[in-house]
Amino acid sequence: MNAENATAAGPVPAYEILAPERQSHPLVLASPHSGNHYPDDFLAAARLDARALRKSEDCFVDEIFAFAPALGVPLLRALFPRAYLDANREAYELDADMFIDPLPAYVNTRSPRVAAGLGTIARVVANGEDIYKRRLRFAEAQARINACHAPYHDALRRLVDDTRAAFGHALLIDCHSMPSPVAVSGTAPGGERAAERGRNRPDIVLGDCYGNACAPAVIDAADAFLTGLGYRVNRNNPYAGGYTTRHYGRPRQGIHALQIEIARDLYMDETALTRLPFLDVLARHMGELVQTLGALPGDRLEPR
Repeated sequence: MNAENATAAGPVPAYEILAPERQSHPLVLASPHSGNHYPDDFLAAARLDARALRKSEDCFVDEIFAFAPALGVPLLRALFPRAYLDANREAYELDADMFIDPLPAYVNTRSPRVAAGLGTIARVVANGEDIYKRRLRFAEAQARINACHAPYHDALRRLVDDTRAAFGHALLIDCHSMPSPVAVSGTAPGGERAAERGRNRPDIVLGDCYGNACAPAVIDAADAFLTGLGYRVNRNNPYAGGYTTRHYGRPRQGIHALQIEIARDLYMDETALTRLPFLDVLARHMGELVQTLGALPGDRLEPR
């Protein structure tokens, strides 16, 4: 396995690529929200402590998919935290009310993500608590974008383009986790969580931007495989795919993108932020899923 780091502002790298000695499948895996290196200046500007800030992390998702190089597939993982900068957003998707100075005209201030407080520089963590104790300057956002967002997506674009050149097509799997309603609200006792899961909550949500980001064979194969293992699978509800899925998914150009969201309470204690034993089983299943998708013949990857 080869590892590549890109240096961000300060001592923390922006990302790491876990690359196989030889890529043997036309897949690229990405984990944009599992980073947990919190810069000191960010912690100083935050009104929340480090544990509260971690509510926005996709904890352990990079570990779940760390098998990738052994299967001949590269894994790109962001090392900066989502609360610091969200790589699954446009570069400049910002809330004007968070800043002291006016924002340039090219900034997208009106997206639904910004309205929810979850732009490129988030205003809130997952449960709605405000992150900052002061307003920011646009230069601070620009520095983070230049140091983190730009190199992360430069690396992802390179991996996708190189994969398509080598295999004739590429499949990007964007890897995420989703919090339980219990973790977000903090009101229901733990005993109700398992019962609620059995009734009506998905274990995994597959997002293909309602059929626009990948060939039908991709999401059909993923759904069939995971359902066959006993997982409760939803498609595009409530997560249809973020910026990465929308931006990179170009089936007619031979680039397919699928977002996968895994329920956190399957594999971790969301209060203690610790692993549960099922994490190892889940990792094995995700490895089998990657092999299943990697075996899809190119002639099945026709867009709608």
